[in-house]
Amino acid sequence: MVASDRFIKALLCLVILLIVRRPDAQADESFKVEHSVVIPIESKILGRRYEAYVKIPPSYDSPENQHRHYPVLYMTDGAYTFQVASGVTMVPFNHNRLKEFILVGISNAVNEDPGIARSRDLTPWSVQKYTHQTGGAANYLEFIKTELVPIVENRFRIDPGQRVLTGQSYGGLFGLWVAFKDPDLFQSYILTSPSIWYARRSILTSEADSFRTHRDLKAKIYLTAGQMEVPGECGSCTVNMIADAKNLAERLRSRRYPGLEVRYEESRGTDHETTFPVGLLKGLQWLFPGAGE
Repeated sequence: MVASDRFIKALLCLVILLIVRRPDAQADESFKVEHSVVIPIESKILGRRYEAYVKIPPSYDSPENQHRHYPVLYMTDGAYTFQVASGVTMVPFNHNRLKEFILVGISNAVNEDPGIARSRDLTPWSVQKYTHQTGGAANYLEFIKTELVPIVENRFRIDPGQRVLTGQSYGGLFGLWVAFKDPDLFQSYILTSPSIWYARRSILTSEADSFRTHRDLKAKIYLTAGQMEVPGECGSCTVNMIADAKNLAERLRSRRYPGLEVRYEESRGTDHETTFPVGLLKGLQWLFPGAGE
C-alpha cells in the first residue's frame, strides 16, 4: 500500500512536470534584435542610468574584417530610433544598398518618463513656462562625449572619424546645437523635424555665434521636415517646421564654409510623428550609398 501511494505520488509529480513544461504552457519569449547588445551606463555626470543599444553589421565578425573599423550612427531617443534604424538597414546591408556601419541607440534615462527625460536632456536652454525641467543639454552632451562614446568605442571597432549623430524633434534641435557647440565630436548629422522653434529660435543665435568664431564647419548635415508639419495640416503643429528647417539650411549654405555640405528635403506625406523613418533612410542613402548588386 505504501509502495502504491509512492507510485501514485511519483506519477502525479511526473504529470504535473510534463504539463508545466509542455511547449504551449511555456512563457512567451521577447523578440531579440540579432547581433545587438544592451550596455548599461551609470552616469557620474548626470547621476542617472542610461543604456546604449548597439548593433553590429553583418560583416563585423568575418575573419577578413577583424581589423576593419566601421562608421557609427549615434541616435538619441534610442528606444524608438534604434528599432527603426535596425529595421530599415537590415535588407540594404544584405544587398549592399548601404555601406555598413554600427548602430548605437542612446536611451532616455532609465526609470524616468521618456517625455520628461528628453525635454530635460535634449534642450539647450531652460524655458520657464514648462512645468518640467529643461535646459540640460550641456550636461547631456558631456555625458555622451566623456562617458558613453568612450565606453562604446573601446568595446567595438569604430572609426572615430566617421561618427554620425541622429535625432528627431528635440533630438534634431540637440543635433544642431552640438554641431555649433562642439563641431569636432561628430562629422555628420541626420536631423529630422528639428525643433528650431524652441526657446524663440535660440538655435539661430547659436549658429551665428559659431559663425563668428569658426572659419569652417567640417560636416555633412541632412535636414528634413514632413510635408504636413505646418499649421492646419498637423494637429500638433503650431509653427511651420518646413520653413524653419529650409531657412536654416539656406542660412548654413550662405556661410560658404569650405568643409560643409548641407542637404534639405521635404518628406512628402509625413507629419511630425512619421517623418523620422523616411528621413533617416534618405539621410543614410546620402551619407552611406552602397554599390548595389
